[in-house]
Amino acid sequence: MGMYVSNAGKSGGEYYTPQEVSELLTRITVYGKKNVNKVYDPACGSGSLLLKFAKVLGKENVRQGFFGQEINITTYNLCRINMFLHDIGYEKFNIGHGDTLIEPLHWDDEPFEAIVSNPPYSIKWEGGDNPILINDERFSPAGVLAPKSKADLAFIMHSLSWLATNGVAAIVCFPGVMYRGGAEKKIRKYLIDNNYVECIIQLPGNLFFGTSIATCIMVLKKSKSENSTLFIDASKECVKVTNNNKLTSENIENILATYEAREDKEYYAAVVANDRIAENDYNLSVSSYVEQEDTREKIDIKLLNAKIEQIVAREQVLRDEIAKIIAEIEGKV
Repeated sequence: MGMYVSNAGKSGGEYYTPQEVSELLTRITVYGKKNVNKVYDPACGSGSLLLKFAKVLGKENVRQGFFGQEINITTYNLCRINMFLHDIGYEKFNIGHGDTLIEPLHWDDEPFEAIVSNPPYSIKWEGGDNPILINDERFSPAGVLAPKSKADLAFIMHSLSWLATNGVAAIVCFPGVMYRGGAEKKIRKYLIDNNYVECIIQLPGNLFFGTSIATCIMVLKKSKSENSTLFIDASKECVKVTNNNKLTSENIENILATYEAREDKEYYAAVVANDRIAENDYNLSVSSYVEQEDTREKIDIKLLNAKIEQIVAREQVLRDEIAKIIAEIEGKV
């Protein structure tokens, strides 16, 4: 699958999430658990994120199966084939075909204990043009719909709605949703004021096929013990492989250890009270809370001035010596 996507051009990313990113998302959602009831991906593509649970937990520890929905018919069929190829029996998965935001197919199966997704970035959707959507129980709690030109937070609201009380959702996001104004700011306000955001993780750029964008992971929880949000700057957690960056096992473990510790770490992580986020206009960009390390050369201005004075003094000595030599030459002439 990875070889196929690497040769599929720009569109390849819609079929496949890199395995190391899938592992990070999966391990975040099942942290501290040995089994879950059901796993779900609202934009499942080829199913790589869902299948990672079978590897991390063991398919027998996903007790009630694997659920997903995909709008692209070719990718939908690819996902179903992928399930069979990974020995997931027909009775163990339920993959639907259709538009998750407009026609979700798993009402009877929610809530889900683990939700993972890498939805398409800033795609168009019906939004306010559909008068029914504002009353949809998935979107209505925020009091506003995601913009018609940017459906990112519609996927977030959908996932939150179908998340179990004891569940965790980890969703890859386009960075713009963390700071853009308008309706998106109102949705972020709803998420923060209700204490649903567990963590925001800044990923390195150039991780995904077909895009060099430095994406983020938003982790959602409905039963948090603290009224705060953890921000992790993992933008340097990668190694370069050919033209792309890649998360190594060590990188993943560093991120997970920081997620577990949930404490401030200089230049890397910050636990921020939700009141402070509200004061900062509900901006959820990691760079707003985690200070960047200054890697520029530090200059001692006093030492620099002393060296300049030495240079100027030495220059004057040289000028005086040159002047003497010139005077001797002129005298002989």
